[in-house]
Amino acid sequence: MYPRGVSQPEPIRFRAGNLTLSGELLLPDQGSSSSRSGRRDTPWVLLLPSWLPRDREGAFDDGAHPTWFGQGPLAPQRPGLLRRLAEALAALGVASFRYDPRGCGESHGDWAASDLFTRIDDARDALGAMRSRGELDLARTGIIGHGEGAAIALSVAIADPAVGALTLIGAPARSLRHHLRRGAANRSRSGTDRQHPLVEALDRWTEELIERTERREPELLLRLPGVARERVTLNLAAWEQGFHTPAIALATMLHRSVSLVHGRADAWTHPDDAELLQAVLEAAGNQPDLQVITGAGHELAEAPDQVIAQVAEDLAGRLVARPLPAVLLAIQEMG
Repeated sequence: MYPRGVSQPEPIRFRAGNLTLSGELLLPDQGSSSSRSGRRDTPWVLLLPSWLPRDREGAFDDGAHPTWFGQGPLAPQRPGLLRRLAEALAALGVASFRYDPRGCGESHGDWAASDLFTRIDDARDALGAMRSRGELDLARTGIIGHGEGAAIALSVAIADPAVGALTLIGAPARSLRHHLRRGAANRSRSGTDRQHPLVEALDRWTEELIERTERREPELLLRLPGVARERVTLNLAAWEQGFHTPAIALATMLHRSVSLVHGRADAWTHPDDAELLQAVLEAAGNQPDLQVITGAGHELAEAPDQVIAQVAEDLAGRLVARPLPAVLLAIQEMG
């Protein structure tokens, strides 16, 4: 159930390339003045999930991939980070849209066959789809990116002047190659997420994946542990794109309002990546804030609701109106 004062989410389906993706638009309470007015005066945020198959809530996708992430005691933590953030934003009068990536949840496609650049295009298509909504203020648009979603958020915002503010959570700075190796070592020590067959298999096959990717091989057959002994064919072009698209390179081209949030106990991206990303953003002329949350991991599951509310409040306060390009200005004025 959604908290009091928050509207029920509206299911949305939109075209992304040749596929249909599914998501949810969560508007502030219908009793609020912005929701009643019918004008484009509701600020809004696009939420993008982290690595591996995720659903619109931001949790590992145990719905479409039950053998990859388990069910019952092995199932991912609920609610996921993106849903927690969406609820907190709605309580502040900010709308949000989150969607199931390709091959996840109710979206069409195949996650293992998709690549990074396609996921970037999907995020752009999600922005475009939401710009047809008459309630949303196109001049006050933000993006929250978690893990891989942080790199996608940077890619989208660089080319889209209407995106005014970003919050990057558990953001990587270095190459995906670096994060595969360091994350596998961290999770081997801590046991974090190793109950999920896909995570365990990726950690076990990290060096093989890296070597085959660097040899420009097209795919890797990943054998998952467990009774099912499922095999997953990974498209290595996706991993190569991640090797050659580090977030620090993207950050040099960004000139926006940015906040960085990182769990001190993150076993996927070390907090020193956030510090590096902060330095690069500052060198590019930005003024990024960095909040490191003690005791929280990559999912911020350990962070109390008050902390999540503070993250949402920080972003809501930075959603100030920006000049719009001519096409979006025309759409905004048409209402």
